[in-house]
Amino acid sequence: MTINDRLTSALSDRYRFERELGQGGMATVYLAHDLKHDRQVAIKVLRPELAAMIGSDRFLQEIRVTARLRHPHILPLYDSGAVDGVLYYVSPLVEGGSKQLTGAGSRRPGRSRWT
Repeated sequence: MTINDRLTSALSDRYRFERELGQGGMATVYLAHDLKHDRQVAIKVLRPELAAMIGSDRFLQEIRVTARLRHPHILPLYDSGAVDGVLYYVSPLVEGGSKQLTGAGSRRPGRSRWT
């Protein structure tokens, strides 16, 4: 069973994973459906091989900072956690543009924006 399968299985009572949205140097972002709140979300998952090499401190810091931010132009954090040592966090899915996993994105038609 792959990391992706374990994560999908472990979170199946809360989220239905639909597809991969993109990958960056640190994480992979998935489109998912929040079953409890009936909404589309983006789930950002730390790459396990990166966590093994450099540790998960940077990603945990990103989660802590994001959770504290309150601004109309910053996406909020809905949820976060770990499954078999794989860290993830959940944020809203914003339609209409793309965004790199680690920085500001540019608007491109037909693409989704995620955290």
